[in-house]
Amino acid sequence: MKTVLVVEDDPRIAQLVRDYLENAGFAVTSAADGERGLASVREQPPDLVVLDVGLPGLDGFEVAKRLRRDSELPLIMLTARVEESDRLRGLELGADDYVTKPFSPRELVARVRAVLRRAEGARSVDRNGGALRRGDLVIEPGAMTVTRGGTALDLTPTEFELTAALARRPGRIFTRAQLLDAVHGTEVESFERAIDAHIKNIRRKLEPDARHPTYILTVYGVGYKFADA
Repeated sequence: MKTVLVVEDDPRIAQLVRDYLENAGFAVTSAADGERGLASVREQPPDLVVLDVGLPGLDGFEVAKRLRRDSELPLIMLTARVEESDRLRGLELGADDYVTKPFSPRELVARVRAVLRRAEGARSVDRNGGALRRGDLVIEPGAMTVTRGGTALDLTPTEFELTAALARRPGRIFTRAQLLDAVHGTEVESFERAIDAHIKNIRRKLEPDARHPTYILTVYGVGYKFADA
C-alpha cells in the first residue's frame, strides 16, 4: 500500500483529502505545518507528498525547496494561488504537479495516481531494452538513474520521464503537448508552460552549461528535441 503525506493546515481540507485518498486505497499521514511535514518525511518517508503552499510559518515553497535538497520524493503542490507564475515557481522548485483550490477531490486522487504511476513507470524496464547511451550520458530506465561521465544526476520522476522520452527518439521534435502526454497521460489536465519549467530544471542538472545546452535543444515555436545521436 502506497503512503501519501498530506501537509495542510486547514483541518477540513486535510480530512477531505485523507478520506478520498484512503477510500482510493492509500495509507495517509498528515502534518499541519511545514516543520512537522519535513520532520515526518525524515522519520518515515512516504511514497508521495501533497503539500499546501499557504502554510503557517514555512510556506509550501520553502518546504518544497528544503525537501528537494535531500529527496526526490514525488510531490504535488496544493494551493489557492491561481497565478501561472506561482504554478511555475512550484514546478521550478521540483514539484511534479500542481492542483489549485477549489479542487475536485477525485481529480486530486487521479493526479496522485498519475504521479505515482510515472514514478513506477520510470523504474520499469525500457520498452526498447537496456540502457540508453547518448554521448557521455547513460540513462537506465530500470533503475531510474541518469549518469554523466559516471556521475549520478538527481532527477525527479517527472524530470526522468521527460529526459527518457526525448532520449529515446534523438532528433525527433516533440511539441509541449506531446511531452505533457508522455508524463501526464490524457486523463489529467495540465498546461504547456509546465514543460518549460521542467526542462529548465533538467538542463540545470544535465547540461555541463545550462545556458548553452548540448543535449536537450529548443526548437523555437515548436518544442524540444534531444540532440541527434
